[in-house]
Amino acid sequence: MRTVSMPFGMVVGALFCRQIVALDSWSCGWLTPMLIFAMLFFTYCRVDITKMRVTMMHFWLFAAQIVGSMTLYTLCLPLGQTIAQGAMICSLAPIAMAAVVIGGMLGANIENMTTYSLLCNVGTAFVAPFILSWVGNGECTLMQILTKVAPLLVAPFVAGQFCRFAMPRVAGWVADHSRISFYIWLVSLTVVVGRTTAFVIEHSATEGTTEIILAAVAAVICVAQFALGRKIGTKYGDTVAGGQSLGQKNTVLAVWMAQSFLDPLSCVAPTAYIVWQNIVNSYQIYKKRD
Repeated sequence: MRTVSMPFGMVVGALFCRQIVALDSWSCGWLTPMLIFAMLFFTYCRVDITKMRVTMMHFWLFAAQIVGSMTLYTLCLPLGQTIAQGAMICSLAPIAMAAVVIGGMLGANIENMTTYSLLCNVGTAFVAPFILSWVGNGECTLMQILTKVAPLLVAPFVAGQFCRFAMPRVAGWVADHSRISFYIWLVSLTVVVGRTTAFVIEHSATEGTTEIILAAVAAVICVAQFALGRKIGTKYGDTVAGGQSLGQKNTVLAVWMAQSFLDPLSCVAPTAYIVWQNIVNSYQIYKKRD
């Protein structure tokens, strides 16, 4: 059921995008943040902070993310500024907050992934303003990005660790039922796909060829990043963590950065990336089940 649930959730999100946008507006934009907080809280209650270590694997993954973004922009520039920006943002986006959830299901070291998730998202907030100001249409600041990622990343981590030390029985129950985080994430995925589908329908240009190229470029980048991440992870004894850390992107942040600082049409690439990365995740879960 988990194998088909992600494609099913994406289809539901696309088909009912209007209703999802209306529900999100009714919640004053709090629907997605609440889902992400709950999802990460269930996962972080399993994390033993004493086992968290910064390793060379984290350095190489972050280097691949940053260098890859600038390389992709340069290589795709002959295809047009919009396509180059879309390719760049698919690499520049940090690890998805849900990557720890999927990584844990696939057998990754969750302490390893949690450490990288915190470092990568904060590190991206420092580096991204320089890259976005260089290739984008407006000025981007550190605080603009930090305010997007820090509350949803740090708050559930602190809450999970507080629960482990102050209420160990509660934390134990939450950890034993951490699979619930997958289903919370599935609802979050449906909402994100619904919102981005509605945006593309309402704001995308009539250049269908450009949109198709952006989606195709996103597919190639997605597969390449999962493959490169797994190769880096294998070298340091955690193949799954490497693949998820580099391949599964914070597409919510990527779409926001594209809409705010780049050609808005470039957000088609990270929007398509949502589909591609979850097809890869579905395949990995299917293989893990076997």
